[in-house]
Amino acid sequence: MEQVRNSKEKIIAVKDLSVTLGEVEVLKDISFEISKSSFTGIIGPNGAGKSTLIKAILGFIDYEGMVVLDGTVGYVPQLSSFNREFPMNVYDFVRLPIRREKNWKEKVDSILNEVGLEGFGIKLVGKLSGGEFQRAALARALISKPDILILDEPEAGVDQMGKARFYDLLNSLKQEENITILMVSHDIGLIFEKCDNVMCLNKTLHCHGPTESMSIEDIKKTFGEFDIWIRSDDHYEVEHEHQKNQTHSEARNDRKQRDNNGHNK
Repeated sequence: MEQVRNSKEKIIAVKDLSVTLGEVEVLKDISFEISKSSFTGIIGPNGAGKSTLIKAILGFIDYEGMVVLDGTVGYVPQLSSFNREFPMNVYDFVRLPIRREKNWKEKVDSILNEVGLEGFGIKLVGKLSGGEFQRAALARALISKPDILILDEPEAGVDQMGKARFYDLLNSLKQEENITILMVSHDIGLIFEKCDNVMCLNKTLHCHGPTESMSIEDIKKTFGEFDIWIRSDDHYEVEHEHQKNQTHSEARNDRKQRDNNGHNK
């Protein structure tokens, strides 16, 4: 594998990336470029290789191909990977990347204020709500002032209002700090609403482009058997809702048939 850095306008470039875990080919021939100060969402069904792609970009796992990075990286892994039962307060949690610096407290207070956690420093991470812990994890990723922020399903376990606030916070960071954001998410509605670009992944890269020009047909190639959120002028609709209704109807018919069979016996 090859990881290099350059100074071009493209801050992330991936070329012919493939990952094999054991005997399973998880990703195959992935190539894309991401511009500076953009907000890109990665979507795909479970098992599509989204988290594997993130780990490959970060150099956490072996891969074939090339990854080009032009800047420092902050990373927010899936929140389930954190052990929140460990007796650590927010100060200690957030300052880990800069724990050797003498003025860490001033920096941590500043970033906590930025993510909306002012005054939370002495609170135990195990006592935080899902949304609060999400922002604490973001603060830890931002404490070193990265050029690139990579997030792997950071909104998992957070209510819809918390998700929307989190996306707004990310957009503010992008605009004010010129941070490039790459994020894996299952919330396709918010991805289409908040992100500049969308990547559709399912072992291979099915589509990648600006959100406003993304074709629903391209999305369907990845999410054919899944409920997907379709963007309309003022709301999102579940495209396959009729399939759910059909399933419910079939289930009712099955119950009636079983009841009739039991009565006849």
